[in-house]
Amino acid sequence: MAPSVGAGSDNRTAGETCRRRPAQEGTSCAGLYSCRRHVPENENVTSATEQPETPATRRTTATPRLIATDLDGTLLRDDKTVSDRTVAALAAAEEAGIEVFFVTGRPARWMDVVRDHVHGHGLAICANGAVVVDLHDGGRFVKVRPLEPDAALAVVHAVRAAAPGASFAVERTSGIHYEPRYPPFQTDPYASIAPAEELLSSDDDHGPVVKLLAFHPELAPDEFLELARAVAGEHGVFTRSSPTALLEISGPGVSKASTLAQCCAERGISPDEVVAFGDMPNDLEMLGWAGTAYAMANAHPEVLATTTLRTAANTEDGVAAVIEQILHGLP
Repeated sequence: MAPSVGAGSDNRTAGETCRRRPAQEGTSCAGLYSCRRHVPENENVTSATEQPETPATRRTTATPRLIATDLDGTLLRDDKTVSDRTVAALAAAEEAGIEVFFVTGRPARWMDVVRDHVHGHGLAICANGAVVVDLHDGGRFVKVRPLEPDAALAVVHAVRAAAPGASFAVERTSGIHYEPRYPPFQTDPYASIAPAEELLSSDDDHGPVVKLLAFHPELAPDEFLELARAVAGEHGVFTRSSPTALLEISGPGVSKASTLAQCCAERGISPDEVVAFGDMPNDLEMLGWAGTAYAMANAHPEVLATTTLRTAANTEDGVAAVIEQILHGLP
């Protein structure tokens, strides 16, 4: 963004500005796209819809081989459950030979809600691309793309100076650890509570840092994100997925998009063969990279403004509605 140039060379034309970003280090894909498409808002989307067909709004015609979906606000309902309709759609997609990847800002330890709905490969991309875990193997870490403690500490110092009152938490492979002033959004009995400088000490034996979290009690969420990027953007990737002023900071080059690109490259899957779903700023790069991308009707305004295809809200099984359309159109 979650929530970071030369001109793109694809076929997107009038009505949008497309910037092609070089592939990040370690990324197997040819490039990541961040595309701004100016389309009118559809305030009452009840099924999968799109803007009138033009070169700027046309989706890929490639047969989908992989579905990449965010969880909170996208696949999950507001009560954090997966509806029966969505469970059936995910299973039908896998049966049709379409791989499904859950791509989320959640840490690996919060994946129980979808563990039973991962078929085939068993993999999920967590912590905004910082880790890939095998949910069929007890959440084993398959890939870790860490945020180096020195870089995280530089972010802490810069953001703390620019936004007095900010507090921080450190997400490691072992769990979360936070400062005394940081709100305990989720209670973790194994969490360490100490100043960020201690939590990021090189002597810490809790595993690699996968994400730094920054919270501000007074600033508006997007204002805090813009400020933090301005003062510390060189040290990591800043995004957000919470309705509060809670920022998520990953290592340079780490995002949902770049890790998804790696996973797809390993399978010989091109961006045009990927259908992606999201709702918040941390989904933007993934939605820009995928050949076909849907914003949920309940999405953040920036996501709605940069994505041409819409589906119903998460409370109305918007992901399932599109999957059903895809399967209906298969030969």
